[in-house]
Amino acid sequence: MHQRRYQPWGYAETVTDSVGFQVKRVMIKPGCAMALQRHQKRAEHWVVVEGLASVHVDGIDHLLNANDSVYIPKGAVHCLANKTDATLHLVEVQSGSYLGEDDIERLEDVYGRI
Repeated sequence: MHQRRYQPWGYAETVTDSVGFQVKRVMIKPGCAMALQRHQKRAEHWVVVEGLASVHVDGIDHLLNANDSVYIPKGAVHCLANKTDATLHLVEVQSGSYLGEDDIERLEDVYGRI
């Protein structure tokens, strides 16, 4: 059974998890963004399935179309945004020694979750 967690920006749905990795389906609503954040215990790989993703990783900005991907190493400051008027869908693969949500260190957040 998939676990879907709703956020102000959309949702993340756990597709599978195991020791050392977790796969999520992520949807970002039009005009929304995740917090500027980092993780100390996990890395992430994002693959865009549908839409246009604006991604910031350690001071470098990327625009990702469908089938494009980006790697976010452990400790990297990163943010994902959907600056379009269409829904953004991506697959997120997390890997590391700990995958809990409390490994999120929010640095900036328009939704006040710091």
